[in-house]
Amino acid sequence: MDGLADLDQRVAGCRACPRLVAWREEVARTKRAAFADWTYWGRPVPGFGLGDARLLIVGLAPAAHGGNRTGRMFTGDRSGDVLYQALYDVGLASQPSSVSADDGLELYGVRVTAPVHCAPPANKPTPGERDTCRPWLVQELRLLRPTVRAVVVLGAFGWQATLPALAEAGWSVPRPRPVFGHGVRVPLDGLDIFGCFHVSQRNTFTGRLTPAMLRDVLRTAAGAAGLSRAN
Repeated sequence: MDGLADLDQRVAGCRACPRLVAWREEVARTKRAAFADWTYWGRPVPGFGLGDARLLIVGLAPAAHGGNRTGRMFTGDRSGDVLYQALYDVGLASQPSSVSADDGLELYGVRVTAPVHCAPPANKPTPGERDTCRPWLVQELRLLRPTVRAVVVLGAFGWQATLPALAEAGWSVPRPRPVFGHGVRVPLDGLDIFGCFHVSQRNTFTGRLTPAMLRDVLRTAAGAAGLSRAN
């Protein structure tokens, strides 16, 4: 078993945060009426994508009836619909939708992860839960270091979690740490970090983040990562 596959397996067995364990399992038991016939994943959701990815996308946490149901990052909810459509549009995904873990979706040179691997109540992990989960992200970054050349961070929460993890994984992060903003680009040693508004319904429904804005960030980051498929 390779390093990332082993890491993903260990992530899926984590029970470190009692509040998150209780919530994810309660949601998996009670379900949403629209998904009553589903067997929910109900566990921490590991990263998704290649072990030799050149581009890493970092979100926030799985959705209660998205990743917590399907077992795959950004899969089965509207945020994922927006993200994977954009990845498909710029040539980084094999299909424009992500509905289940066995739907055949492939990413090209990309891996998707999150700083918190369990679905949190109200989509809001606590700072303590973020910090407890950080070692998983640090290990993931270390394993990706030979190939990863760009990171797109979705939202301020992810930004605040990712920069310390990068520092712990061995990159030289400026101090004071760069401030999050949409379109912000921070060059590190051999790695470019890009800020992007999160693909939440709040942002996409209000137009704070449009499909064109998301495509622009992904296209620029893919170019920085040296991914030739991006268009």
